[in-house]
Amino acid sequence: MTIRLPDAQGALRAYEPRAEPLAVTAGTPFTSRTVFSAAHVVADPFADTTPDGPAAVDWEATLAFRRHLWSHGLGVAEAMDTAQRGMGLDWAGAAELIRRSAAEARSVGGRIACGVGTDQLAAGTPAEVRVAYEEQLAVVEESGAQAILMASRALCAAASGPDEYLEVYGHLLRQAAEPVVLHWLGPMFDPALEGYWGTSDLDAATEVFLEVIAAHPDKVDGIKVSLLDAGREVALRRRLPDGVRCYTGDDFHYPELIAGDVQGFSHALLGIFDPLGPLAAQAVRVLDTGDVTGFRALLDPTVELSRHLFRAPTRFYKTGVVFLAWLAGHQTHFTMVGGLQSARSLPHLARAYELADGLGLFPDPKLAEERMKTLLSLHGVDQ
Repeated sequence: MTIRLPDAQGALRAYEPRAEPLAVTAGTPFTSRTVFSAAHVVADPFADTTPDGPAAVDWEATLAFRRHLWSHGLGVAEAMDTAQRGMGLDWAGAAELIRRSAAEARSVGGRIACGVGTDQLAAGTPAEVRVAYEEQLAVVEESGAQAILMASRALCAAASGPDEYLEVYGHLLRQAAEPVVLHWLGPMFDPALEGYWGTSDLDAATEVFLEVIAAHPDKVDGIKVSLLDAGREVALRRRLPDGVRCYTGDDFHYPELIAGDVQGFSHALLGIFDPLGPLAAQAVRVLDTGDVTGFRALLDPTVELSRHLFRAPTRFYKTGVVFLAWLAGHQTHFTMVGGLQSARSLPHLARAYELADGLGLFPDPKLAEERMKTLLSLHGVDQ
């Protein structure tokens, strides 16, 4: 059987779907790397809401997807940008998500870390930004989850230079109950974060970032770097204090960064590990045996799909992530918080289907094919 898929010029091409999925099985916990999947939220398709209204979340489907990730040994990075923080999911929804997911993690023994930001604050002074961070940090710590200090749009807008970043982050780290992960999210993921750490010069910004860490190494479990620059990440991780980990957030170069070199490696906290979860887990278990070649053989072929999903405008990668979750049977619909299902074109989604199917990511390839044909039909593409 073949399916006709549209290309960027509107021409249709025949594609023969894969007959069987990639064989993956759950296994033992990882021993060589700490790996988090930044997980998406499942919208409630029956909620009578609008793109600018409060997020309507299908809580059971959302938690079921997290149980899927935990079942393969992955940690869940909750309420991150993959969950549409600042792109449909407001702080009230994120707080509820954190509480529910942390409780679910305790019930199944899953690892969880949650995003701490300032998205309840549209704008304010650095002091007001600090208070907003404190409110969210309290929610995460009360839930029992590890905190990930995310980049703040409000701080980026309010700070006049590096000193405000040093003061705000220093205060937060001093009061954090447990070591946190510091997240440096680049402007390709969120244009409002241009000039984070007080400068648009990435070399100078790196020095500010390292100064924050050096002042409080006992309060920093690790850093998550999402700049899509492998060389910069490697150079940065080599300068980290002993005991501070680097979690790659580079969805373009993750196989080589996780594999590492003789001077070190990156752990992982990745949005692409939402659709790649079982395959990524299998690859890490191969790496645990010391088989770097086998690890790369499994993970390298996934990079083309990841680069496709995360291509500019990168912030809309969430659409492809949710689309693949629908095709894979993890949810019953392709509806997103804020109506973001419309953020990518039909040719873009068709190519995502083709690449994911070629990797064997769909547990039921026939179901994925039927759903893809349904989407095509809705867009006027007859089979």
